[in-house]
Amino acid sequence: MENNTRRKVIVVDDISFGLTMTKNRLKDYYEIYPAYSGERMFELLEKITPDIILLDINMPEDDGFAVLEKLKKDTRYADIPVIFLTAVNNEDSVIKGATLGAAGHVAKPFSVPELRKLIENTLNPGSRHDFLPEEDDGTDKPSVLAVDDSPAMLKSIHYALRDMYKVYTLPKPEHVVDFLQKVKPDLFLLDYKMPVLSGFDLIPLIREFPEHQETPIVFLTTEGTVDHLTAALHLGASDFIVKPFSTRALRKKIEMHIEGKKEKEKDANSIAPDCY
Repeated sequence: MENNTRRKVIVVDDISFGLTMTKNRLKDYYEIYPAYSGERMFELLEKITPDIILLDINMPEDDGFAVLEKLKKDTRYADIPVIFLTAVNNEDSVIKGATLGAAGHVAKPFSVPELRKLIENTLNPGSRHDFLPEEDDGTDKPSVLAVDDSPAMLKSIHYALRDMYKVYTLPKPEHVVDFLQKVKPDLFLLDYKMPVLSGFDLIPLIREFPEHQETPIVFLTTEGTVDHLTAALHLGASDFIVKPFSTRALRKKIEMHIEGKKEKEKDANSIAPDCY
């Protein structure tokens, strides 16, 4: 591949050894532009337009989360995908990155094939699966369907919930009806704002299924106002959680609604019809 056809990648890391190592491991595949800080990254952005940015989280002054927030607020750069390439690898950091708009999260030390695969999948979205099913592990865990147009958010939700629930992820909201003809989830997590169909648009489609008249629906939203909650409840949603959220908050919210669903079903089954 000729250099002028290579993807341009900015790598942001305050540790010079980390910058050098990442550059050396990726230079055969991409044009690498190292930056030792978020400030230096923005200076580079005045000169080049990268295809993607690899961003560390732990940095002095502005950390990776703050840099990503600044990037997404600038209309010139908001569409440049960002992957966190960092030693900070816990559930909360994965979820926070996804809610701020990161396209992915790779832990250091990274494998080149894994990182390249994520980069290529991010830059070529047509290669992503339309439907990412959870494999049946043979357990009787409750099931959750998460619908969000961000693959990074879906991956982080799966990562946060997989030990407690069967997690199904769907990046295209227009496929919800087809999905519900095959699987009966115990709870829905719906992104508030999505292209084609929003979370609001999906509620009446879900409620058309008799078995989902009372299945809990929780919105994932950055707009946690009383007006939004009221509108969601009016349409048939059960609750909402504001992005960015912690793994603990997400798990607690889901557990509360699934336990409530179980109690309602238990009460309904205990009421025998009076036949005499």
